Amino acid sequence: MVLDNLSNSLKDAMKKLAGKTVIDRAAVDELVRDLQRALLSSDVNVKLVMQLSQSIKSRALAEDMPKGMNAREHVLRIVYQELVGLVGKEADFALRPQKILMAGLQGSGKTTTTGKLCRYFQRKGLKVAAIGADNFRPGAFAQLETLCKKINVPCYGDPMEKDAVKIVRDGLAALKDNEVIIVDTAGRHALEDDLIEEITQINDFLQPDHRWLVIDAAIGQAAREQARRFHEAIGIDGVIVTKMDGTAKGGGAMSAVAETESGIVFIGEGETIDDLEKFEPNGFISRLLGMGDLKALVEKAEESIDAEDVDVNAMLRGKFSLNDMYKQLEAVQKMGPLKQVMSMLPLGGMKLPTEALDGTAEKMKRFRIIMDSMTPQELDDPSLINTSRMMRVAKGSGTSLDEVRDLMKYYKMMQKTLKGFRGNRLAMGKMMKQMPGMMGGRGGMGSLGGMMGGMRGGRRRPF
Repeated sequence: MVLDNLSNSLKDAMKKLAGKTVIDRAAVDELVRDLQRALLSSDVNVKLVMQLSQSIKSRALAEDMPKGMNAREHVLRIVYQELVGLVGKEADFALRPQKILMAGLQGSGKTTTTGKLCRYFQRKGLKVAAIGADNFRPGAFAQLETLCKKINVPCYGDPMEKDAVKIVRDGLAALKDNEVIIVDTAGRHALEDDLIEEITQINDFLQPDHRWLVIDAAIGQAAREQARRFHEAIGIDGVIVTKMDGTAKGGGAMSAVAETESGIVFIGEGETIDDLEKFEPNGFISRLLGMGDLKALVEKAEESIDAEDVDVNAMLRGKFSLNDMYKQLEAVQKMGPLKQVMSMLPLGGMKLPTEALDGTAEKMKRFRIIMDSMTPQELDDPSLINTSRMMRVAKGSGTSLDEVRDLMKYYKMMQKTLKGFRGNRLAMGKMMKQMPGMMGGRGGMGSLGGMMGGMRGGRRRPF
């Protein structure tokens, strides 16, 4: 998932608080110091961190606890709410016919994101098309055209035409039968006057329903100035933060954007055409804290797999066979990287083994080939698989003995992980029962809402 270092630091801080027998002023002070270190290491502005720290302290000391909530849960709820406020609001949009103008500097991932957006709207059942109006960067249209061809989306452009407005005009005429039109524009290495002038002209002609700014997460707090300048020029109503999986500065970029009051629409966290996630503050923070995002998980599953493709309960029951893993590999692979999918489950502070989650699509493919050479008995009872059986499977699948051993190692890791999750569910289940209706059904964790849901009033103060 995005911001792994920040997520691990936040989960460690929460776990430390949960392990304390007494929640007093000193415990809150220690928690706040841990949060400060985590946020500052993710490049969040010092001023914002200090404001959040003070807000957590004052609320923990002054607010009454909601009915049925203890001091520990009360403090965790406040932390959650303040972190949601830190990353800002989501930018709303409807799944309907519309025109979207893409803006941003060169290198921000604007063209790639345009292709990902096409895929997003396509999966939502809309007829979508793209216009490549970037006549500044060589190869820009070819890149967009290649991305669109992969998903069978129409794309218009004219690399020889220097008038970007004319490209947009001709593109609208050529693609008039489509419901969603996404216009990719030229970027520059810096916020130059000619860049602003060109995109202003395109905006005046296009009159788009949305104007979305693409920002590279690696620029950190400098995102604030980009968002401000583009907003002054064309009225940005949403921001897409890209490359969140490759930098520790993502927290800085997101908080900087939030300061401009430009809502975040999507976050990009991978290189494939499907690696674009609609941003929802509640769900995003839930995942950072290890509480999952079941709403996002369900939506991804609904888009990617059929109900008969996987037995969900197989991940949670005591017996976990190679058959179970085989089915899950096939189903989960359709949903994206396993690490990303697992981050949407409410695992609490439990850390998942990196080796079990970082498998590539090619490795998963090899694993399925190996399992195809196993007998039904071996798939149902992996304990039967000794060295001689491994040698037979390797020969039958055209793989090596080391690859078969790698599969068995992966299986044992997943088995251990799922057993840990099963045990962790007891604590999670207890917490869920104490927090009915949390978040008002938002953020993908309707059963976790009481703690994070912004409820006020209650019975007594914790300190």
